[in-house]
Amino acid sequence: MTNHNYPRDLIGYGSQPPHAQWPGGARVALQFVLNYEEGGENCVLHGDAASEQFLSEIVGAAAYPDRHMSMESIYEYGSRAGVWRILREFEQRGLPLTIFGVSMALQRHPELTRAFVELG
Repeated sequence: MTNHNYPRDLIGYGSQPPHAQWPGGARVALQFVLNYEEGGENCVLHGDAASEQFLSEIVGAAAYPDRHMSMESIYEYGSRAGVWRILREFEQRGLPLTIFGVSMALQRHPELTRAFVELG
C-alpha cells in the first residue's frame, strides 16, 4: 500500500542514483566531525535546573537537581584529555577535521578554541 500524501521522501533516487564525478574516481566521500560540548552541557553550575541527561554515555540517565559528579567527569575527560588525543591523531595523519562547537564550551576553554582555529 502506498500513501502518496506522506510528506517525507523515503524513495530518493531509488536503485538508480546519479553518478558522482569525484576526483580520482573516488567512490566514497568522508567528512570527519568532532562535536565539542564539554562545559556546555546542562549543569546546575550553569544555572540549569538539573544535570545533563540526554547527551551522555550513561544510558537512561535521569536529570539530577544537584551536581552530577559522574556526568561532569565524563565531560571533563573530553576537555582535559580526549579532545587533545583526537586532534593529535588527525594532525599526524594530515586529515581535515570539522568542529561543531557549543559556544559556551568554546568560551570555557580558550586554549582549545585557539587550537581549533589554528587547524583551519
